[in-house]
Amino acid sequence: RALRWASGRAPARGLRASPRARTAMPSWVIDRYGSNEVLRFTRDMMFPIIHFPNEVIIKVHAASLNPIDLSMRSGYGATALNMKRDPLKLKTGETEFPITLGRDVSGVVMECGLGVSYFKPGDEVWAAIPPWKQGTLSEFVVASGNEVSFKPKCLSHTEAAALPYVGLTAWSALNQVGGLNQSNCSGKRILILGASGGVGTFAVQLLKAWDAHVTAVCSHDASTLVKKLGADDVIDYKSGNLEEQLKTLPLFDFILDSVGGSTEKWALDLLKKWSGATYVTLVTPFLINMDKLGVADGMLQTGVTVGSKTLKHLLKGVHYRWAFFMPSGPSLDEIAELVDSGKIQPVIDEVFSFSEVPKAFLKLEGGHARGKTVINVISRQ
Repeated sequence: RALRWASGRAPARGLRASPRARTAMPSWVIDRYGSNEVLRFTRDMMFPIIHFPNEVIIKVHAASLNPIDLSMRSGYGATALNMKRDPLKLKTGETEFPITLGRDVSGVVMECGLGVSYFKPGDEVWAAIPPWKQGTLSEFVVASGNEVSFKPKCLSHTEAAALPYVGLTAWSALNQVGGLNQSNCSGKRILILGASGGVGTFAVQLLKAWDAHVTAVCSHDASTLVKKLGADDVIDYKSGNLEEQLKTLPLFDFILDSVGGSTEKWALDLLKKWSGATYVTLVTPFLINMDKLGVADGMLQTGVTVGSKTLKHLLKGVHYRWAFFMPSGPSLDEIAELVDSGKIQPVIDEVFSFSEVPKAFLKLEGGHARGKTVINVISRQ
């Protein structure tokens, strides 16, 4: 008060101006659907914002590509994903673009919402971001805290980025849909169709960690890798009629199909009848139906299809199921324990720098990858 009276004015408050908040970051985006030429690098992508108390912002150290990124680049599933992005249709006249692709992330927590108590800035984490959210081919990404888990201590960020999306997809199919776990898998005969891809290589390791007998189907040039991961029997689908080869083997308790197509017509005949044997496929018409028929008719058609197939096969003594990727931090916690115990390891086909994202997409598009295509967003992982 004496100072104010002497100077004739109140003293200034002891406040410091905070640094100017970042509003943009480097990212790879698409502004329309198409082939590889639609990928665009920008330094002006909007910086992610925490909208809900349970969200965290992650500084991306490494990401990876999955087949869904190729599909989303071409517009696959746009109808369903846009409904999920804006269920109340509040953004009338706006489009979903620009879209950042990439689902896997390994990085460091930079900021936490007020409701987040499990993580703090500086924590090393990994996650798989749902397809309806902005992706990980960017400097930063926002995720719900329940989608995030602590990164396995034994892995680098480059290695860790290869696992979340394929791991959670396999976990969904085997555990949450198929009902398999550590306590009921021992001795069960399980067939994996498409064993050398990202989901397949993870599934082989997970099932062997659960003490199952695994028969893996892949091409001859991938057989060494799949055997190294623990498969008991490896069948080369190029060496003859696959159906006939598999019919010479004892019947199976469980089939995981990540190939689809004609395999569904005969694969269920390889299951033990009236024993609880289950066929789970990751290749479903759900998003295609919605793209072709619209939301209402697409969902109706999907419901009719899965219902009729489930009933048809149930009458023959086997269970028929569809499975999808499901984001889950708690499931990643369990996967991280298996990784740190040495029971699961990442399978990486090739690593690219952040400037080589279009090249990485072309690599994935070429097919026949043995494991994952990883992007180092920050060099020297």
